[in-house]
Amino acid sequence: MNVDSDHSVAVEDASDARPILIVPYMWIGDFVRGHSVVRVLNQRFPNRPVDLLTTTLCAPLVDYMPGVRAGVVWDLPRSRLALAEQRCLAAALKAKKYATALVLPRTWKSALAPALAGIPERIGFVGEARFGVLNRWRWGERALPRHIDKNAVLALPDGAARPREWPVPQLRVPHDEVMRFRQTNGLGQGAAVALAPGSVGSSKRWSYYPQAAKLLAERGLDVWVIGGPGEKAIAAEMVAAGGARVRDLTGTDLRHGVLAMAAAQLAVSNDSGLMHVAAALGTPTMGIFGPTSPYHWAPINGLAATILTKTTVPCQPCHRPVCTMNDHRCMRDIPASDVAEEVMKLVAAAH
Repeated sequence: MNVDSDHSVAVEDASDARPILIVPYMWIGDFVRGHSVVRVLNQRFPNRPVDLLTTTLCAPLVDYMPGVRAGVVWDLPRSRLALAEQRCLAAALKAKKYATALVLPRTWKSALAPALAGIPERIGFVGEARFGVLNRWRWGERALPRHIDKNAVLALPDGAARPREWPVPQLRVPHDEVMRFRQTNGLGQGAAVALAPGSVGSSKRWSYYPQAAKLLAERGLDVWVIGGPGEKAIAAEMVAAGGARVRDLTGTDLRHGVLAMAAAQLAVSNDSGLMHVAAALGTPTMGIFGPTSPYHWAPINGLAATILTKTTVPCQPCHRPVCTMNDHRCMRDIPASDVAEEVMKLVAAAH
């Protein structure tokens, strides 16, 4: 198989209708990135249904991913093998008669249920010596330059040339669903900036969201705080700092965050799952980066702006979840005024 001149993947057997299962990474941002794999498979096999294994947390994303037939929702514990649960999942997968499984994570555990289900073709990188659970090996993962290559290359035939540009992830929310969200939450129809202060790793959290919310509110913008239960405390600080123009839209359902990002005029986020959600929705997104590299971890869709400290921090990027040196200067040295100024430029450019 070769690559067409428009960088798309060539169609193979259009009559093939055997279902495919993708086992993605289950962090929100990586789950969104995995939609590129779906799009490559849709191009190769237009009549093969593609399903995603998903956790309860990520399941709402599946409803907005074009080209995905269904999500198989199954919450396996992260800290142990959970053989009994793996066997139950395998029985559910076997009933769906998948012909192919693409296992994106490198762990032995991630490939166990597809193997127990007897899925005939199980594709993945060698990873943790997964002999017996995979039967179609891919080598050379460490030589691939970015995370997108390490995911999407599994959707190509062995030895195929990589396209110069991968299909970008897409999340599509119906307009009437966005309108209902606005009405239900009393948000009106005006433009708003969504701020996402959360992140799994504490080192990736920017220090000055309350100050930024205050500056943006003072400049006449409505501000929505987006995130999960872990962001309730910072959301309260932001509302207290910014006043009536700042709304706390944090909650337990990721669907709520997706709809808020789809309704916003602009999103500002740490390197987090919601940054990838916003970019995949097509909402102009500003990413604030400290310990992580934008080259490796920015959304494949691209960012409207990338914010980094102007201070020279020798340990940056460290990719550590917790700062162990230099007192978190890679984030603390990004002032709220810089972020607010960039937001105002992007808002003005959108008019």
